[in-house]
Amino acid sequence: MSIETTITADVVGLIKSPPVSRRGFMSATAAVAAGYTLAAGPVRAEVITTDTSGLQAGDAKIKVGSEEMPAYFARPAGNSKAPVIIVAMEIFGLHEYIKDVTRRLAKLGAFAVAPDYYFRKGTDLTKITDIKDLLPIVNAKPDAELLSDLDATVAWAGSQGGDTAKLGIIGFCRGGRNVWEYAAHSSTLKAGVAFYGPPVDPPNPLWPKSPLQLAPEMKAPVLGLYGGADTGIPVAQVEQLKAALEQNKKTAEFKIYPEAPHGFHADYRGSYRKDAAEDGWKQAQAWFRKYGVLS
Repeated sequence: MSIETTITADVVGLIKSPPVSRRGFMSATAAVAAGYTLAAGPVRAEVITTDTSGLQAGDAKIKVGSEEMPAYFARPAGNSKAPVIIVAMEIFGLHEYIKDVTRRLAKLGAFAVAPDYYFRKGTDLTKITDIKDLLPIVNAKPDAELLSDLDATVAWAGSQGGDTAKLGIIGFCRGGRNVWEYAAHSSTLKAGVAFYGPPVDPPNPLWPKSPLQLAPEMKAPVLGLYGGADTGIPVAQVEQLKAALEQNKKTAEFKIYPEAPHGFHADYRGSYRKDAAEDGWKQAQAWFRKYGVLS
């Protein structure tokens, strides 16, 4: 199997999730109209929606080298020194779930920014309906380029008045992996929260070190939130990462929700588990407050 078509741990958790009834889901037409991706399966009718009341929110372009990276941001209206939190998206692009998470963070007082770091392929990932068509794009993203894109996102937020001295990152699925990667890269990051980010990567020369291999290099405290019923990320693998971090005297905490599958926070998918999602969100807020990202 080539790098381009390798089914990574986060994708395994998506395609081998527990079967769900189609009752309580939007039609494909309604889901697309609402701004959700179809690649992850049917979209729940009872999605969480966060309004923009009291917020400044919208699309932006972030300069990365000679190019412009699309992004979505949300921040408290009139607050020019809000702490900055990067939202590292799943493999599905900047669809409505990621935008809503960005608004949820802004409601907590953050200048939240979700960069579309897959933009160079010139394909709108939110319009792709089959995961296998996403893999050649997302698996070909070099870590070096990813980290540079995230650095550029931080610089942009700072140029817009965000307080980059209070910098956090939160990510989901592949974005959860990227949280671990960025925590080993950035010397200015205060804290990260990784929702079910794979600790171990398949062989890929574009991804030199997995989160597990980067354990000795972690520069910021990370909270890892995982599902005990995740079919792609075994609990033993999470425990392996935890042990490596402890061995290297790095600050990290983990919470495993025994009955939760992969994607338990994704309220638009059948994998959503309300109790785990709500608790994980509370844990994330507390983590960011503990390390001075949120007040």
